[in-house]
Amino acid sequence: MSQPEFPFALPSQPEHQSALPEACDVVVIGGGVIGVMSAWFLAKKGLRVVLCEKGRIAAEQSSRNWGWVRQQGRDLHELPIMMEANRLWQQLSADSDEDLGFRQTGILYLADSEKELAQFEHWHGEAVERGLDTHLLSPAQLNEKLPEHRTRWFGGLFTPGDGRAEPWQAVPALARAAAKTGVTIIEQCAVRTLETQAGQLRAVVTERGVIRCEQAVLAGGAWSGLFARNAGISIPQLSVLASVAATTALPNFYDGQVGTPNYAFRRRLDGGYNIAPGYTHNFFIGPDAFRHFFKYLPQLRHDFSGTRFHPAAPKHFPDAWRTARRWSGGDISPFERQRILNPTPNHTALTQTLNAIKASFPGFAEAQIRHSWGGMIDTMPDIVPIVDRVPSCPGLVIATGMSGHGFGIGPGMGRVVADLVAEQPIGHDLSRFRFNRFHDGSKIELSPAF
Repeated sequence: MSQPEFPFALPSQPEHQSALPEACDVVVIGGGVIGVMSAWFLAKKGLRVVLCEKGRIAAEQSSRNWGWVRQQGRDLHELPIMMEANRLWQQLSADSDEDLGFRQTGILYLADSEKELAQFEHWHGEAVERGLDTHLLSPAQLNEKLPEHRTRWFGGLFTPGDGRAEPWQAVPALARAAAKTGVTIIEQCAVRTLETQAGQLRAVVTERGVIRCEQAVLAGGAWSGLFARNAGISIPQLSVLASVAATTALPNFYDGQVGTPNYAFRRRLDGGYNIAPGYTHNFFIGPDAFRHFFKYLPQLRHDFSGTRFHPAAPKHFPDAWRTARRWSGGDISPFERQRILNPTPNHTALTQTLNAIKASFPGFAEAQIRHSWGGMIDTMPDIVPIVDRVPSCPGLVIATGMSGHGFGIGPGMGRVVADLVAEQPIGHDLSRFRFNRFHDGSKIELSPAF
């Protein structure tokens, strides 16, 4: 099936319009990469799975990300899952009837200071101990790998097995594969609330009716915190706006991905490059920002200058001032009022990004921005996700707060979530991602990832 050139040229009709079943084993809430891959692996176990998406499959951050499949620079607790995800990307790409756009072209980070190079060196030592093939590069080695650049770099970090994929091709293709495996996928079907009995999950209430189930996975991305709060579950989740642009077609002067503190770029299958600001995001202040302020203080102190603050989110966004925080199963929910988050990108930041890349890389001399877009990244105070059962709601698993890392790790995290739901051996230590770390007095430890 042919794909639209960009993720926002949606077909006129939803692709997945299955009838609402009366009952199933597991309902997955959210049709991003985490939800799709969790549903796929659950169905592989023989479970009856329904995936409900309030809008369209992968129409939010799962199609709006950079498209990196990245082991490099990961939080060391995420790294084993990401290494598994990398292997799964290779397998899924080989087995798929469709081109996921997956290419193992390597990821290269460039250090513009001795301090940053020291961070690379520390992470490199830890990653090598865990079995990752990754390499520190001297300035001379960088010159060989990037023969045309005008900036003095202190060194680099290169992981040859890392790759890229085309998000808007990959996630919808994986959803189609999940449907063939037996997952019932229903687009434009928001889950409004949960029904419990004696604390145990018994059903989910959707805008189309009730589905009886005793297990559910909340993988709602930027909407997860709002959904959880209405169900009486507190998770300190916020969202930031990330901006990305695609350039016009250019000669292929570098086929992989490059990241610096100020910008990042990667080759696209259409001959252009994706470009994005390095560590700059926009944040819309809302009620949850005040509610969770103290939990985010360590993150603000660490990187206050990288965030641009705005007094209010657009209408109907998850943390907009007038977005409802309470509703019943019979009410129209916030998820129906805003089917797809489509924020306006930071055009000024993208123009500055392109100019900075042009100043360093002659290969971008003729580049122009062809298209730009924004996406809302769900994040947590420590910049690592929650992947855990909810103690106060037996039957509910939360997998959210991927903090901009969800696309690449999606297949690995989906497998983990499926085994968590099925109460089978997971094979990884999930203590870093536990639900209660924000409620049991634990000190918030920022991820050292970069």
